[in-house]
Amino acid sequence: MMDTMSILRLIQRKLNSSPEHSIETETVRKITQALDKLDPGRAKYIAAFAYLLGRVARADMSISPEETELMERIIMERGGMPEEQAILVIQIAKTQNTLFGGTENYLVSREFNSISNHEERMILLDCLFAVAAADKSIATIEDNEISQIADELKIEHRDFITARSKYREWLAVLKDSIKH
Repeated sequence: MMDTMSILRLIQRKLNSSPEHSIETETVRKITQALDKLDPGRAKYIAAFAYLLGRVARADMSISPEETELMERIIMERGGMPEEQAILVIQIAKTQNTLFGGTENYLVSREFNSISNHEERMILLDCLFAVAAADKSIATIEDNEISQIADELKIEHRDFITARSKYREWLAVLKDSIKH
């Protein structure tokens, strides 16, 4: 498990080498504006990361307080952000998901894919499962949304299964099969 400083160094290294002409969406721009004191590349990375967390949290059409709290904590830890800023970032991401989720989802995934490396995508994947499991159950619709994001990020199926296996005790599909 990587510590926060290692993750931040990795993120900063990647952002310093990201291409200038990346795909932007209105969603990423709005969250990025809230992070205007950060390096623009880093802000874009955090914005896309937060949006994708919110996408999974909202897959079942509601975002629980537990999911919100965990997303804020993830952004504070992974992004090295103060609590107030993390709260703002997550609130904006949640609102953007509610308003534009259907049209922005693929675009934000594509944006994140273009500004991240494999290790960063795997970190995101783990965080997506953690958010889905915040209420001690990963609904099938949340699991399916994470699978869709993994496909959009071009994460190989075996890597998806490896990440998912860490959360198997909370997978509703497995809980349901045990009951029958």
